[in-house]
Amino acid sequence: MKLFDGGRAPNPRRVKIFLAEKGLIVPMEQVDLGQMAHKSPEYTAVNPIQQVPALELDDGTVICESISICRYFEALHPEPPLFGKGPIEQALVDMWQRRMEFRLLLQVAHVFRNSHPAMKEMEVPQVPAWADANKPRVMEFLALLDRELKDRRFIAGDRYTVADITGLVGVDFMKPAKLAVPDEMTNVKRWHAEVSARPSAKA
Repeated sequence: MKLFDGGRAPNPRRVKIFLAEKGLIVPMEQVDLGQMAHKSPEYTAVNPIQQVPALELDDGTVICESISICRYFEALHPEPPLFGKGPIEQALVDMWQRRMEFRLLLQVAHVFRNSHPAMKEMEVPQVPAWADANKPRVMEFLALLDRELKDRRFIAGDRYTVADITGLVGVDFMKPAKLAVPDEMTNVKRWHAEVSARPSAKA
């Protein structure tokens, strides 16, 4: 088994945090995104979509997409339950995981990829207007999240889950995108401070 990693890029980081929460160590091979190694013929043979991470199993099976990789490890190692326990909790975790991915992390990525000079070769063409269009969307979702976190400790309930992992990575990714959580969003800030203090957050 081998995990193709992309350093501090958000999606590889999600998998590494997940593995750390599970207490798992998986052999890794670094894919240097700065050197466009994800576009190389060698890595394209692993993942034709040319994105990281990718998990190659001993039988040659390749699993791509960060949440799919996490689900694989959840099935092998169900404790602690990072995708929830029981029908209701699992559905709520899935709901919030999707919201954190599509309404926060993806929106922040749009801002970063279409505005940061370092992304000029990867995001062709860069569309600064699309970055600007997504900035208020990030803030609108954070305002909703702040209201939701008023009455619970973690994003999907009282248990730390994969939704918190995606949320943590999304909020941390705001910094290179030159975005910040407004000071008045105290519930988001409280939650972020708590999940950032977990040892897994250093992954």
